[in-house]
Amino acid sequence: MAAASIPASPQPFKLILGSSSVARKHILTEMGLEFEVMTADIDEKSIRRENPDELVTVLAEAKADAIMSRLNIADYQKEGDRPTLLITSDIVVVHEGIIREKPTTKEEARQFLKGYSGSHVSTVGSVVVTNLTTGKRLGSLDKAEVYFHDIPDEVIENLIDEGVVFRVAGGLLLEHPLTLPFVEAVVSVYLI
Repeated sequence: MAAASIPASPQPFKLILGSSSVARKHILTEMGLEFEVMTADIDEKSIRRENPDELVTVLAEAKADAIMSRLNIADYQKEGDRPTLLITSDIVVVHEGIIREKPTTKEEARQFLKGYSGSHVSTVGSVVVTNLTTGKRLGSLDKAEVYFHDIPDEVIENLIDEGVVFRVAGGLLLEHPLTLPFVEAVVSVYLI
């Protein structure tokens, strides 16, 4: 006798990912979560802070605010509805005290990646979760130190030609198959 399949419990909340990041979508998918994607479409360069912790926090909050401004929040506050959570985030790379966001030119990407070769960077990330049903918002920071072996020029050029470096903070995608072999160590500093 075949075992009856047990229907999966419905997810106890609705989820909106406020990002088009492939990595963030992959994480939620791997966790088995159902979600919809909405992007903030804000001018991130117009929001500046010298402190990387402050910068990623205000950017993640600005993304949440921009998405919420396009929603009818009353639709998410109906009696008996499952809560809806909006997740927004931002990350920067800090190298030699300088905040590095997405490179805009090949030369800038090349400069970033050559600087990381045989050196190390810090990553500072912020995640903000907004409960659209209650209006409550919480955020957290994640920091890590990333140490690199020497990265050959050929690898740097291949990363630039592929174009992925222009879509990620500091031109750095650690899990990329071309980058990963040159990551010596990743040390999580702390979560706040």
